[in-house]
Amino acid sequence: MARMHSRKKGKSGSSRPAKLEIQPWFPHSAEEVEAKVVELARKGESMSLIGLTLRDAYGTPLCKIVTGKSISQILKEHDLLPKLPEDVLFLSRKAVSVRRHLEENKKDLEGRKGLNRTEAKIRRLIKYYRKKGVVAKDFKYDPEKIQIYLR
Repeated sequence: MARMHSRKKGKSGSSRPAKLEIQPWFPHSAEEVEAKVVELARKGESMSLIGLTLRDAYGTPLCKIVTGKSISQILKEHDLLPKLPEDVLFLSRKAVSVRRHLEENKKDLEGRKGLNRTEAKIRRLIKYYRKKGVVAKDFKYDPEKIQIYLR
């Protein structure tokens, strides 16, 4: 997918497993994988980092193939799902750090433009998540109040 605010192509991502079925060499059961997801979430890992850990350290091709449920569904069952979606959370952290930078460097116009783009992306994502019912209907992005969710 192309980048939104530049004329460059996007970053490449990892490819999905060739076969969407449990391979006979895979040693873990669905219960073990689900327990590992819950354990990593209780340690404070994000959903994407949980998926990477399962893939790299335990050889799990896809959590959904093994357990029949996605990582977010498992976390929702165990009441470990974060209040904000992961992408909004990471973009908010970026916006907060750029705001801190702009307090010290008031003449950084490129930084201000980057902040505007980041916050525009946050607002678009929140609008989408409001439609899907992931966040509350009355939730709005406020740069000062978003720091509560970042802790």
